[in-house]
Amino acid sequence: MSHNVSLTFDGNRAYVALDRPDKHNGLTIEMLNELVRVAGIIGKRSDIRAVILSGNGPSFSSGLDVAKAMGNPLDVVRNFIPLPWRGTNTFQEACWAWRRLPQPVIAVVHGRCYGGGLQIALAADFRFVTPDSEFSVMEAKHGLIPDMTGAATLSRLIGIDQALLLTMTADPVDADYAERIGLVTEVTADPRAAAEKLADRIATRSPHAVASAKKLFDRSWHASIRRTLAVERATQLPLIIRQALSGGKKEM
Repeated sequence: MSHNVSLTFDGNRAYVALDRPDKHNGLTIEMLNELVRVAGIIGKRSDIRAVILSGNGPSFSSGLDVAKAMGNPLDVVRNFIPLPWRGTNTFQEACWAWRRLPQPVIAVVHGRCYGGGLQIALAADFRFVTPDSEFSVMEAKHGLIPDMTGAATLSRLIGIDQALLLTMTADPVDADYAERIGLVTEVTADPRAAAEKLADRIATRSPHAVASAKKLFDRSWHASIRRTLAVERATQLPLIIRQALSGGKKEM
């Protein structure tokens, strides 16, 4: 059962789409669990070089479908409890699973990108968005804070004043503003084509170097200089050994 999340493979690429278009891809708990499962499937595929994440219908995602989720409060509580071996609950892992993947994840965004939907997009490595996209850290409208890894991803992308402004007001912002503050990678009339083009470029590089670069920055972005340099060394050493064993041949 798809639980409103589709997964397809085409060559060295995985395509994941939120697929509840009649509800602007309002997120259900079943969808969050399915996102975690799908990310796990992709992570086991060494032949996959990039993941393109999108939403079917008029929007990327309007965020958590609060009415549907609260129809079963016990299910919410059960999925709110973190699993000790991974340190995240279901709400968080539906986003952070994309950071755990060794492959680059490129979000293709259009229409509404609100709340939990925004946090999923922020967990991607890149975000290409249409000019009419709209973004909102909307949890304050429900008396909440972003709790699907939003604090971690926002802090890596934008300044604390902008993060607080978006979070405290819950105001929607347009694509140009989002690009100006660093929330998105690029505004373009055809974000899918831009994502495909970037995936093609990355695929010309060593998959081990690409995976290591992602791991390096995820582990060191806000660390101390000492910690950052240690992570650099630990991440680089296996790559140096691999290059030495291959005689310096270019890896594709």
